[in-house]
Amino acid sequence: MGDLGSSEDLLSQLQLLFEAHPLLMAGFWKHVKVGFKNAKFVQVPSSLFVESSAGEYLKFNSYFDDTKEIVLFNEQRSGAITVFAIYRNLFEWFSKLYTNTKLTFIHQSAALIEGISQTPTSDARTLYLYVDRFKLHLLSIKDGHLIYYNQFIIKQFSDYIKYIMLVLKALNMDQQKSKVILWGYIGKNSPHYNEFIKYVRNVSFGERPGNLKFGYLFDELQEHHFFDLYSLSLL
Repeated sequence: MGDLGSSEDLLSQLQLLFEAHPLLMAGFWKHVKVGFKNAKFVQVPSSLFVESSAGEYLKFNSYFDDTKEIVLFNEQRSGAITVFAIYRNLFEWFSKLYTNTKLTFIHQSAALIEGISQTPTSDARTLYLYVDRFKLHLLSIKDGHLIYYNQFIIKQFSDYIKYIMLVLKALNMDQQKSKVILWGYIGKNSPHYNEFIKYVRNVSFGERPGNLKFGYLFDELQEHHFFDLYSLSLL
């Protein structure tokens, strides 16, 4: 879930959506995972993480109002812990809705890091990209451990190239030789992709997480789409 005006507006939209969808309101779910997209998060090395200080870590990167928001965290096998804030009224509403169900809240960045850290091509010579709506996520993973993660707001196409080159340089990665693996909202034959490969070499599309099985209905979807959604299953 992303930003949609106030927390009251978002909750109102969710209530309408859930009331119109019988499966979302069903009581037979054993485990429900709710994914959040927002800018109120920070990555903390697991070796330095102290649960009681989660809010203090978050303050390094974001402002949050603890009267209206609650601080949560996701542990990852990559060696990072994602600390993030969500609206308190959403947390309470979901908790009440799924009282008898295991309920997990997951930040988008945690899902992306976990999914990419478990790809067969996870090595330090590769830059991983996730193209979201108006955002670009850039990651570097070595031996399954997080080296770098950041997200950038995209206002025009040239921003993609600017941030990719910036991160390649910061990580001492060769523009011509380093591999770039791409997921997200970009078509394989789209004008954006054709323009993209003029500037960034050795680009290939990523695959879906290997822990899931997909029926024939998914054949119509490109494999590099919805990677963040699929990767929720890993946390």
